[in-house]
Amino acid sequence: MFINWKLRELNLKIVYYGPPLSGKTTNLVYIHSRVNPRLRGELISLKTKEDRTIYFDFMQMEMGRIKGFKPKFNLYTVPGQVIYVASRKLVLQGADGVIYVADSQADKLRANIETMRNLEENLRELGYNPFEIPLVLQFNKRDLPDAIPVEVLRSYLARDGCPQFEAVAIRGQGVIDTLKAAINLVVARI
Repeated sequence: MFINWKLRELNLKIVYYGPPLSGKTTNLVYIHSRVNPRLRGELISLKTKEDRTIYFDFMQMEMGRIKGFKPKFNLYTVPGQVIYVASRKLVLQGADGVIYVADSQADKLRANIETMRNLEENLRELGYNPFEIPLVLQFNKRDLPDAIPVEVLRSYLARDGCPQFEAVAIRGQGVIDTLKAAINLVVARI
């Protein structure tokens, strides 16, 4: 969190984290399309030729007031590919909350588990307690025929008390609910 006392602004950072192609960017694209243009900035994406995130996606949005301050939420995604593991850590630095986007496809279970471990390692290396930072789980791609049961994903990824949402990000299902939960957790922590 960064406070600009002169402008009475709170800058809060929420990072979308998860394995490759789990739907992190799709979440931001949907949010960007639904938020009033006067309350959000442009969606900035750094992509490869294959349309995959190479460093991060970013957008900023404003919401109401908190004790006389105007909160600005900076939403980032991390690249999912393992070759960009250092980028994940850089983007995660300074995060006030994390949304973990899990891919519900059966053949992605190992990637979900490994990426969650990587998230926890990066948080520790950055000086965070991974069990204290606000975290919301999104089980994405629930519409696919090979989606594994949510209970299985929970058993590997969930923490006690962690808000969890089923989603089909490409259709916007569960996207706004996930973001609202993360915003509420981050604001409550302030």
